[in-house]
Amino acid sequence: MQKLAECKHVFQEKFPGGGERVFFAPGRINLIGEHTDYNGGHVFPCALTFGTYALARKRNDELVRMYSMNFPDKGIIEFNLNDLSYQPAHNWGNYPKGMLRFCREEGYDITTGMDIVFYGEIPNGAGLSSSASIEMLTGVVLEGLFQLAIDRIAMVKLGKKVENEFIGVNSGIMDQFAIGMGKAGCGILLDCDTLHYSYAPLNLTEHVIMIMNTNKRRELADSKYNERRSECEAALARLQTVMPVNSLGELSADEFEKHKQLIGNDIWIRRAKHAVYENARTVRALEELQKGNLTEFGRLVNQSHISLRDDYEVTGRELDTLVEAAWRQPGVLGARMTGAGFGGCAIALVEKDRSEAFVSAVSKEYSERIGYEATFYMANIGDGAREITEEVKQ
Repeated sequence: MQKLAECKHVFQEKFPGGGERVFFAPGRINLIGEHTDYNGGHVFPCALTFGTYALARKRNDELVRMYSMNFPDKGIIEFNLNDLSYQPAHNWGNYPKGMLRFCREEGYDITTGMDIVFYGEIPNGAGLSSSASIEMLTGVVLEGLFQLAIDRIAMVKLGKKVENEFIGVNSGIMDQFAIGMGKAGCGILLDCDTLHYSYAPLNLTEHVIMIMNTNKRRELADSKYNERRSECEAALARLQTVMPVNSLGELSADEFEKHKQLIGNDIWIRRAKHAVYENARTVRALEELQKGNLTEFGRLVNQSHISLRDDYEVTGRELDTLVEAAWRQPGVLGARMTGAGFGGCAIALVEKDRSEAFVSAVSKEYSERIGYEATFYMANIGDGAREITEEVKQ
């Protein structure tokens, strides 16, 4: 792998001495089930074959030195194990630093510093989970270098804690779960309330999953993500005055329709409606996939986008342009935004034989309407975060 050779060269340049080990954590896409994770509902993500690499080596002192090939202008970020506080000046480095801090707080025996070079293939702000990829990558680096036995779901929870408590984004557990627990060729149906999960083989023999990047960057912490979460919490609090429920994910569509007027605020009603109906769509989507009914699966994917556009209002002009252009193409089963929204990426299920024509047509329409290019890549579904050895060195 040419990029890995380049990473090794950079590592030797920044941190001479040899002996580094190689680790990888994927990005993720969510096939359906958006903004349901923090509402106690179901999601259906999968890990990708591209993501983030780390070359790492232990030190003999307490200094941590990190360099990202994606942010060369930030230089080497340095800190001591005795001060793992959030520092705005450390920029991207706060993600691995937070993971290091919380692992130590959990009692994992991390007694020396380390040198790490990061390289990410995930476009920043694309909504394919570059931040969760770094968190889980740091988890497997620590596990490998310090010979720790970290339960994988415990590691997933620590990654979420970094996002929520260290970075300050009130996100759910889906991203870290998909990246930590991914399995090649499979999606994961995850109940975000109980963390019960099951793997579902994605037998898309005649179709491909196309990722469509709007190239409109979004900053999750600065988006309306936290606002949407608080609107859902407000709706839930109103429903709880008459219903013994802990989350919107516990409600059926019928129960919601029966009691929605209690919410008393039209915007909150629409937000909650999305959470409830999207959860039902996600469970049904898996059933349809298991029956081999890709047409119905595609229809549910389309409905998901419409709900995110109209009820949850997190799509925006760029995502809507991409998805609506995709809907018009022959050979497309379904398309929707994926991730938090407000920019980032969409996905489409496209017949293999029509994929080139699809990219050409959607790309042309998008650039004409938006004024700049979208980027397209085929999603291959891979395994979760891990140390890598011979698989990429051949």
